[in-house]
Amino acid sequence: MSATIQQTKAALREEIGTRLKMLPLVERAAASAQARAVLAARAVWQSARSVLFFAPLPGELDVWPLLPDALVMGKQIALPIFDRRLKNYTACVVQDPEADLHVGHFGIREPNTYCERLTSNRVDLILVPGVAFDLQGRRLGRGKAYYDQLLAVMGGRRCGVAFDEQVVPEVPIEEHDARMHFLLTPTRWIEMPKG
Repeated sequence: MSATIQQTKAALREEIGTRLKMLPLVERAAASAQARAVLAARAVWQSARSVLFFAPLPGELDVWPLLPDALVMGKQIALPIFDRRLKNYTACVVQDPEADLHVGHFGIREPNTYCERLTSNRVDLILVPGVAFDLQGRRLGRGKAYYDQLLAVMGGRRCGVAFDEQVVPEVPIEEHDARMHFLLTPTRWIEMPKG
């Protein structure tokens, strides 16, 4: 990775972190509810038979309340689980969020080890967290590339999930950085240009 790209990414992470700290908790909760409503109204969500969720960290846009709804709708739900030995994520099926999850690596809720691994590396919709996104489908992660490694092996439509404050004019990328097909914010649903 070039030092210039690394520095640009670090500066953008800091800038977005500052923006999000200024967003009051009440506004975060309202914005998350609004984003969930935007997603629930989309055909890509309604028609998805399988969805890879993420367990939001504090400060991230919270789509988690859609998970029980998705199970009621008969969708297959999966979540990433971190393999400490291989230092990567894989996806496991979750049938009961109360029983099937624990606090795993990095302090993030993830499936218990008894949960079945996805039989194929394909889901209809992948909900993707990130630090920043742009309108060309580029995503800035937290800097370890773990999620990009997961996205590289998972097939499916990728949807970036973010507050409006996380959308920037341009995200610096490298060859391994995965692109999004959609971007969900509390006020927008954006389909990325093809190509």
